[in-house]
Amino acid sequence: MKALLSHAAGGPETLVLDNLPDPVAGPGQVVVAIKACSINFPDALMIRDLYQFRPARPFAPGSEIAGVITALGEGVTGWAVGDRVIGLIGSGGLATHAVVEQGRLFALPDGVDYDTGAALLMTYGTNYHGLVDRGHIKAGDVVLVLGAAGGVGLAAVELAKAFGARVIAAVSSEEKAALVREVGADDVVIYGRGPFDKAQSKELADAFKTACGPNGANIIYDVVGGDYSEPALRAIAWEGRFLVVGFPAGIARLPLNLTLLKSCDVCGVFWGAFTAREPARFKAEVADLFAMLTDGRINPRIYARYSLDRGAEAIASLENRQAVGKVVVEIG
Repeated sequence: MKALLSHAAGGPETLVLDNLPDPVAGPGQVVVAIKACSINFPDALMIRDLYQFRPARPFAPGSEIAGVITALGEGVTGWAVGDRVIGLIGSGGLATHAVVEQGRLFALPDGVDYDTGAALLMTYGTNYHGLVDRGHIKAGDVVLVLGAAGGVGLAAVELAKAFGARVIAAVSSEEKAALVREVGADDVVIYGRGPFDKAQSKELADAFKTACGPNGANIIYDVVGGDYSEPALRAIAWEGRFLVVGFPAGIARLPLNLTLLKSCDVCGVFWGAFTAREPARFKAEVADLFAMLTDGRINPRIYARYSLDRGAEAIASLENRQAVGKVVVEIG
């Protein structure tokens, strides 16, 4: 088998395409021939040793896959060779094959292609958990999404609209503004690149307040962090929920007096830990996402497709904030 491996901490340019022995399924495991692997921000962090989990090297990045089962280990039930599946594997996705625990797989619905399947679980799963479990979203809520044109942000816009919210999408360019309007954003704020001085921060806060309306945002979905977080928090509604999802722009420092003045909550969204701690709820939410996918309420937008030998470029496009939507590496 072939795999794009990280042998030492570093950027995408350090990854090497190597040959490895074909994998063998152990008890409770299956071998999946990978057809597509989507790229997510944790992949860029993991190869630099900046993520919460650090696989033993060498390892292939890529945690979200779609493919076909080619072999079953002892004791596997409910799966057969030839089944089309999607799954979350932590790492190892940028390879032609992977060994996967049977409980981490889901059957790919009929009519859904591998690229779409690989682009579904992490972004939409994170957003479902964030908006529903942590944000308690309801019809009529005003939702402000930062970084709304990336893979996670775009899915957040789409899901929030599906749940009946009014969505304000914050993006960094007119091109991205056009895309978020296409997927249903009711209003758009275009911001510059930080860091911001005090006047620029106030100007951005005022832009968020104007877009959200006089009562503010019931939910702020912060995929960006850095200097963008405080201006967004200043636009929150009374008893609003500020959801901390990611921080590619840096870890924000929030003035906690604002949480008192707005009687609001700051909530972490750690979807990976949620899936491990509450597998039954996780599976129920995935079933709901499948239903939303098949009836057309959600539709993953794929920005670019790469071959396995260009997998490093795929990670770089996400790391450099070039991607508008999901990035997928096609394999096999």
